[in-house]
Amino acid sequence: MNMNTEEDDYLLPEETQEEDSLFEHYSITAAKGQGQMRVDKFLVNFKPNISRTKIQNAADAGCLIVNGKAVKCSYKVKPDDKIQIMLPFPPPPELQAEDIPIEIIYEDKEVLLVNKTASMVVHPSLGHYSGTLVHALLWHFKQLPPPLLPQEYPRPGLVHRIDKGTSGLLIIAKTEPAMTSLCKQFFDRTTGRLYHALVWGDLKAEGGTIIGNIGRSIRDRKIFMVYEDGSQGKHAVTHYRVLERFGIATLIECKLETGRTHQIRVHLKHIGHTLVGDSFYGGDKPSGNVQQSQKIRQMVQNILEIMQRQALHAKTLAFEHPASGYRLSFDSEYPEDFYLLLEKLRKYKVAGG
Repeated sequence: MNMNTEEDDYLLPEETQEEDSLFEHYSITAAKGQGQMRVDKFLVNFKPNISRTKIQNAADAGCLIVNGKAVKCSYKVKPDDKIQIMLPFPPPPELQAEDIPIEIIYEDKEVLLVNKTASMVVHPSLGHYSGTLVHALLWHFKQLPPPLLPQEYPRPGLVHRIDKGTSGLLIIAKTEPAMTSLCKQFFDRTTGRLYHALVWGDLKAEGGTIIGNIGRSIRDRKIFMVYEDGSQGKHAVTHYRVLERFGIATLIECKLETGRTHQIRVHLKHIGHTLVGDSFYGGDKPSGNVQQSQKIRQMVQNILEIMQRQALHAKTLAFEHPASGYRLSFDSEYPEDFYLLLEKLRKYKVAGG
């Protein structure tokens, strides 16, 4: 069978994984001499470990695309057809359940919503082989009564992730159809997600849009940077608006149009306002237009004693429920460090800081 294929990377260190890497995206072009064949049979021939059930679930969720249009499994492949399919990755094998506390915001038979702590890594990765959210979810699933645990899929399905050091809301699929549906929503950017971030300095505008390709730094492959000329990296768009000003720092709300690795952190550093506490990108010292008086230096020290990670919180999450189709929306409280820092900054502002 003559075809071209593209596959996304998956097992990367936690600090360098993209949201897009939580599902496989196959792109196949049928040969010019291809005889007519059902698309599900064509795909099974292409990738034998893809079951027809998985293909059917993908088709039901609109994740089976031919020449730019969603099709059913009965579609007959023709020469030169471009076939695309998105499939959720299975979790790594041989993971052990671990009794780790997690805060569950919502749960039903299809989905589970977690408010992740900043200290928790989401997924097993290089350097993080235990103590992750996946290990905690495996334990949680084992304790569930049958009405909440579908027997055919007793494992957590991660749809997206947030960095270690970032707190907030994550959605987990509990069934394979739910996984496929949610993956499609994230791929199409139809979910509603808002992040709250505290950045150094006083932003000039009340809001704006940051556009710039994000890719690995040439000098340090562990970090990412913006390539303004578009010569490298992937297209990335971040919208932001100011929520509260403190002079020394600004609380903003961010909405992502794309889902690149470290996108908010990299884009805000690019405009000169690094996230407070983000030592990975230089946020362990003030950036922007922060004055360097003795009083300011003491305040900076106080801030960094409270916020010992990037000041970023996944505040809200909205999605269409995979079974009912209803739009659900959730909001999360700030974690203690974020809350305490905002209270300190408000007192500082009132005192004329």
